[in-house]
Amino acid sequence: MTVTLALSKGRIFDETLPLLKAAGIEVTEDPETSRKLILTTNRPDVRVVLVRATDVPTYVQYGGADMGVAGKDVLLEHDGNGLYQPLDLNIARCRMSVATRADFDYAAAVKQGSRIRVATKYTTVARQHFADKGVHVDLIKLYGSMELAPLTGLADAIVDLVSTGSTLRANHLVEVEQIMPISSRLVVNQAALKLKRDILRPLIDAFESAIQP
Repeated sequence: MTVTLALSKGRIFDETLPLLKAAGIEVTEDPETSRKLILTTNRPDVRVVLVRATDVPTYVQYGGADMGVAGKDVLLEHDGNGLYQPLDLNIARCRMSVATRADFDYAAAVKQGSRIRVATKYTTVARQHFADKGVHVDLIKLYGSMELAPLTGLADAIVDLVSTGSTLRANHLVEVEQIMPISSRLVVNQAALKLKRDILRPLIDAFESAIQP
């Protein structure tokens, strides 16, 4: 019986490796040099599949993977149906924020109740945030280079993930409001948790004991 773990390349993959090591699992291939999408580990009963970050919950929900690591931002957009989320792994930390051009008076626009245009790929989070504030927004869904939207006049503001803020500063944007902190969570297929409990439960426990505060 094999357990499949879905990960995305980059920061989440890199920061999950120490947690896997604590569980006695080491990935035997480097995703940056290998062209393989399914990576072996030092354990014959555990393998890693590389998928897009936004696809991790889908793979886990429908059984393409037994467990995965996904950012809270991705899970909120996915809505998390059919997923067991036992742990906040406290990795890949950043924040979801609203940013605008430095010369845009965001506070005044929000206060006056005027309609503002917001570009984001996180439409679910953005819609809820502005609805809670009673602000009318027109949401524009984008998939990349959010910073361009205010600079070209496409939108008044963006909702995006911010880590250091250097990308915003480089594009003359300012962070005007923080919506929520973001970190990555362990997600588990509920059926797999029953069928493969003897393998999955020790892995979950090992992850939990290895989480850094």
